[in-house]
Amino acid sequence: MMPTLKSLLTGFRYTTQAFILSTLISSYASAEPSAYRVEKQTVLDLKSVFASVESMDVTQGRARIGGTLIELLVDEGDVVEAGQRLALVRDAKQKLQIAAFASKLRSLSAQLTLSKTTLKRISTLHKSGKASQSELDRALTNVDVTSADIATLKLDQAVVKESQAQGDVLAPARGRVLSVNVTLGAVVMPGEPIAEIAADNYILRLLLPERHARFIKKGDTVLVAERGMLDSANTSSRSEQRTGTVSQVYPELDNGRVMADVQVAGLGDFFVGERVRVWVSTDKREAYVIPEDYIHRRYGLSFVYLSDGSEVVIQPGTRLATGIEILSGLKTGDTLRKNPAPRPASSNSAGE
Repeated sequence: MMPTLKSLLTGFRYTTQAFILSTLISSYASAEPSAYRVEKQTVLDLKSVFASVESMDVTQGRARIGGTLIELLVDEGDVVEAGQRLALVRDAKQKLQIAAFASKLRSLSAQLTLSKTTLKRISTLHKSGKASQSELDRALTNVDVTSADIATLKLDQAVVKESQAQGDVLAPARGRVLSVNVTLGAVVMPGEPIAEIAADNYILRLLLPERHARFIKKGDTVLVAERGMLDSANTSSRSEQRTGTVSQVYPELDNGRVMADVQVAGLGDFFVGERVRVWVSTDKREAYVIPEDYIHRRYGLSFVYLSDGSEVVIQPGTRLATGIEILSGLKTGDTLRKNPAPRPASSNSAGE
């Protein structure tokens, strides 16, 4: 039997609706990101502690000679370079000694001139036989002795001048001046510290309870809060945190606490001794963690969509580096999707 025109039109209409529905579903599926399978992950328990910004090396600019501080060139907070002059110490006796050496050198120079003149005259007389050999030898010896005295005196004068030059108190390393221990005009002794300098190499120093000593080790990564977050225990803002690495764990416990150093880039803008909030790992455990964009919130509750189209309520927990910890509502093997499943077309609309 040949099909009628009405049956042909009806079949064409159903075919067109099915094609449109399949096209919509396929385009929706292509726009839907890949599903996420829920599995347990190993996460670190983070403990919030305080660390202080410390200089790895604190050195001192010391006076090398005794004397009076006649010039002070730095103050607390100044940044100094290695070899920069911090202060000037002078001993009044050194100036007098240098003047005395200069006067004695002039006297010896005059004696040397006279000895050379005498040697020249005796040498002429010796050639003509009017002076003995002993007189010539004596004149030569006088010239040599006077020359040796001048050389010795110049060395003594150089020693005093070098001692005077050591009155310049120099910075042993580049860093920031923490304190200045003397005032202008003070009398200082050799080796007395003039200024304390924090070398330009800052670290964070942690003091953890003894029970955490077995968990922290060299190479661990810690989270460091920015300045001004001392009173905030919120770890949700990753953009306001920086990461650091444990560079050293000291083997000795001090008053029931373990001490560790953390290397963090860019600590130069902190004050030395400033306290910073740090999150360190104290243990490991298994937990469910999912990406945050799979969670949507409504009426104060948190929901996720499952691959079968259902919607379940979950209890989110701590924000971690890999996502949000889920305390309840999910189990191993659940497959999540970001958007609800498309609703199939109703039979009434398909039959029209």
